Amino acid sequence: MNTDLTQPTQQAGHALVTGANKGLGFETARRLGELGYTVFLGSRDEQRGKEAAAALADSGSDIVVVPLDVASDESVAEALRIVGERTDRLDVLVNNAGAPGHMVHPGQATPEELHGVYDVNVYGPVRVTNAFLPLLEAADNPRVVMVSSGIGSFTVTAGDEYRLPLHEFAYSSSKAALNMITVRYAQAYPGIKFNAITPGEVANGKFAATDMNQHRGQLTAAEGSDPIVERATLGADGPTGTFIDRLGPVGW
Repeated sequence: MNTDLTQPTQQAGHALVTGANKGLGFETARRLGELGYTVFLGSRDEQRGKEAAAALADSGSDIVVVPLDVASDESVAEALRIVGERTDRLDVLVNNAGAPGHMVHPGQATPEELHGVYDVNVYGPVRVTNAFLPLLEAADNPRVVMVSSGIGSFTVTAGDEYRLPLHEFAYSSSKAALNMITVRYAQAYPGIKFNAITPGEVANGKFAATDMNQHRGQLTAAEGSDPIVERATLGADGPTGTFIDRLGPVGW
């Protein structure tokens, strides 16, 4: 599969961003709105979604709040209904919503702990992607971006330089699963560009500051959204089945 980076291409269309009421999702919604997209702002909490949309109103972006809990089949079905009432195609899907889980030593991890994280980080993107496949396939150049993590990379976590002194057992394994899912979708749907990103700089050990990591990151959420927007705005000749950060390709 092609792993070359390409320059973002501005193009109007419709985009759905999950978990978009704050952090990376909010910055992605803001930037896509500024590029002329109608943005469906997915938010598990509808009120927080409305507040986020209000914060974007001054930029003149076309924002539609979509109550969306990616861990709920019923919520995803309702989100599809809302989006489907406004457009017959979806150009961009950003599966951004995520759950961090707890810092649990592998020896103390339980199936329940893993299930709660996987329900959002793995099953969530599958629920949303599969529900919106008909709208994606109706678009001329559909793109799906999976927001993964550098610690979901075997290359990174098995490397000699990886020394994170915390146990994110559920989170890291869920993102590794998401990476594989991305590749398999890309292979199954050659007409849709499926790409995974990590919102950081793996080579420099930097990651974006968000609520999920108590804002300990060295990059802003806007900087972290760089690879999301880059892959969300690919032209028709852009790559599929890749994993990148804001500096370039990342090893699986």
